[in-house]
Amino acid sequence: MTGPTVPRSTEPEPAAGWAPTPALGRAVLLAGLLLVAGVLLGRVDLIVLAAPFALGTAYALRRRPTALPQVWITPGDDGPLVEGGDATAAVSVGNPDTVDYDLVVLRTRVSPWLRIFRAGFARDGVAADVPPAATTPTGSQGPASGASRSAADRPFVTSVPTGSAVDLELVGRALRWGRHQVGPAGARVATAGGLLVSRAVIIEPVRVRVYPRTEPFEAVEAMPRAAGLVGAHHSRRPGEGGELAGVRRFGPGDRLRRIDWRVSLRARQLHVAATLSDRDAEVVVLLDVLAEAGRSGGVDGAASVLDTTVRATAAIAEHYLHRGDRVSLLEYGPSARRLRPAAGRRQYLTVLEWLLDVRVTSSSHEPYDQVFGPQLLSSDALVVVLTPLLDERSAQMLARLTRAGRFVVAVDTLPTDLSSPKDRGWAEVAYRLWRLDREIMIGQLREHGVPVVRWAGAGSLDQVLRDVARLATAPRVGGR
Repeated sequence: MTGPTVPRSTEPEPAAGWAPTPALGRAVLLAGLLLVAGVLLGRVDLIVLAAPFALGTAYALRRRPTALPQVWITPGDDGPLVEGGDATAAVSVGNPDTVDYDLVVLRTRVSPWLRIFRAGFARDGVAADVPPAATTPTGSQGPASGASRSAADRPFVTSVPTGSAVDLELVGRALRWGRHQVGPAGARVATAGGLLVSRAVIIEPVRVRVYPRTEPFEAVEAMPRAAGLVGAHHSRRPGEGGELAGVRRFGPGDRLRRIDWRVSLRARQLHVAATLSDRDAEVVVLLDVLAEAGRSGGVDGAASVLDTTVRATAAIAEHYLHRGDRVSLLEYGPSARRLRPAAGRRQYLTVLEWLLDVRVTSSSHEPYDQVFGPQLLSSDALVVVLTPLLDERSAQMLARLTRAGRFVVAVDTLPTDLSSPKDRGWAEVAYRLWRLDREIMIGQLREHGVPVVRWAGAGSLDQVLRDVARLATAPRVGGR
């Protein structure tokens, strides 16, 4: 199927960017030699033999191209793309010239996290198919080279009539969250019967946004301290709500429907049922991006620390935003990126967009003061820290937050299937010692009042939130 019509230029431009092919040189050389030989030797047959080469070359060059081909990339418009979803894109070649393109060679690069299993021109009706195979990754940058070859990893050949365009359709599957490139793409064109060829026209890649897949998560426990005006959590402040707080005497401003007639008749004085107000809460999700571990295998493979962190953040944010709470995000790292607290559907889309730019950045300086400056963390906020606990600064940060009176929940994002090094020597012993040292550090954090729980999807934070809520309602001795 031929694409949309490309508008032609009203004023022809010079034939810049076009060069003769070796076929043109051979044709001119052969015709010239035959003509010279025929004249010098007085042989008419040599002149007759040269005539087809000369006339054919002249006829092919009667209309020369005046413009280079146009190449552009169009990502799929099927809505937001999530991990594991179908990814589509099209690389188009347009002919704005007045002559047909006899041969077009098109090639494009595609991110390895976009597994293309069908690629071809729509008008041909035939596309190259590569069955989607399981990916065996070797790192966080892309699948292993030993995986099945992408269907887009080859040149494609077609022809484009004048004033039209042809689309190379790419159909595949998104294997991992992030901003993945389709391109750069380049095309070279041959015209005038293969006697002229254009220079390579290369365009910049287009980034395709792939949002993280939300892991199932549900926390039924109440928030430690709800401090908003309205919401779904029961606060400790009296007001309009559904949680019964007790019975008290009737006062000015009390509603008649709140009168408890049984108590009023027994006490011979009007009493009303007092309730606790329903309020929203602020949830701060803190992402530890100081270290990375594990190898990402995409949506169907193993998860690295960064994969678990991003997917858990999306799940926690979706859960609390659906309940009407305010959610903000913070990065514990050199960049110290921050997303302001807000609620609603728009905030959830902003969270997904914000997560696409999460990167692990190592640094030698302490980012605590940069991340937790004044007015960044509310005293009533629940701070959920997603950390692999691979850096001592992360443990120190958790301890400082707890000493400051924050409600902190640490979520361990280190992969459970993290394999030990296979090197000979003392590597296995060093790995076991590191594991033991990390378990001791987690035990010390728990002794200091920092709950540490491994991320397990739905209900993984229920017990921890129950403990934190119990501590929030306990009386405090002295001032902070």
